[in-house]
Amino acid sequence: MLTERYINPFTDFGFKKIFGSEVNKDLLIAFLNSLLPDDAGVIADLSFLPTEQTGRSEYDRRAIFDLHCTNKHGDTFIVEMQRAKQNYFKDRSVFYASFPIQQQAKKGTWDFCLKPVYMVGILDFIFDEDQASRDVVHHEVKLLDRSTGQVFYNKLTFIYLELPKFRKSADELVTDFDKWCYLLRHLPELTDRPQRLQEKVFGKVFEIAEIAKYSPAEAAAYEDSLKIYRDLKNVIDTAFDEGKAEGKAEGKAEGKAEGIEEGKLEVAKRLVESGMSAEQAAGIAGVPVAWLQ
Repeated sequence: MLTERYINPFTDFGFKKIFGSEVNKDLLIAFLNSLLPDDAGVIADLSFLPTEQTGRSEYDRRAIFDLHCTNKHGDTFIVEMQRAKQNYFKDRSVFYASFPIQQQAKKGTWDFCLKPVYMVGILDFIFDEDQASRDVVHHEVKLLDRSTGQVFYNKLTFIYLELPKFRKSADELVTDFDKWCYLLRHLPELTDRPQRLQEKVFGKVFEIAEIAKYSPAEAAAYEDSLKIYRDLKNVIDTAFDEGKAEGKAEGKAEGKAEGIEEGKLEVAKRLVESGMSAEQAAGIAGVPVAWLQ
C-alpha cells in the first residue's frame, strides 16, 4: 500500500511521467534552462528522439533512465536519471555520449563540423572520488587544455547533479536551479506544496505527480516501478558500502584491496539473485565471470 502523496522521480515511471512525454516537455525545457551553461542558449522547444539506438545493456536500462532530445539548432541533449552506483560510471557516460556524435557523420564529402552534445546526469548518489567536495552539487565538465586552463573543445559538455549533496531547506530556495534540485530530491517526502515552489511550472509537477489521481492501472505500474528502484538501489549501494567498510577495517593496503574485491563479488552475487545473468552481473561489478561459477 502506497503511503506517499507524490511519486518518486528516480523511478522509471516517475521520471517518464514528469519529463518524458510530449505533453509535459515544457517541464523538461524549464529544468534544462535552469542548469545548462550560457553557451547552450535558452531552449524554446525540444523534439524527443528514440533511445533504443544506444544499445544499452539490460542492467543499464534498469539503473538508468534516459531521454534524447534536440533543439531547433540540432544540438543534442541526453538527460539521464541515474539511481545506483556503478563501476566505471564515468566511462559509461563518455561511451554513451559518443553515440550522438557518431550519428552526425555524413556520407560523401563532409567537413566534420559537429553540433553540440550535452550529457546531463541526475544522480541519486555521490561520486566516490568526490566525497571531499561536500558543497558541489552541479558539475560542468568540458575538454580542457591543462597548459592554459582554457576550454579546448566546447561542443561536448557533461553536467552532473549530485543530488544527495543538495541540503538547502524549502525556505532557502532562491534560484530555479535550487527549486528543481529540492523538488527532485524531496518530492516523495512532501505532503504539500512548499511556499517557495508556487510558480506555474512547479504547480504542474505537483499536479501530475499526485498518486491519488492515478487510475488503478497507473498506480500499480508506479508501485512496481518503485519496488524495482528500492530493490536495485539497496542491492548495489549496500554491497559497495560493505566492500569499502571491510577493506578499511583491515587497516592495510592489501587488506583494503581484498575487501573491495570481496565487495565487488557481493555486488555480483546479489545482482544474480535479483535475476541478472552471471555475465551481466560480472560485467557490472567488475569481477571475472568465473568467480560466479
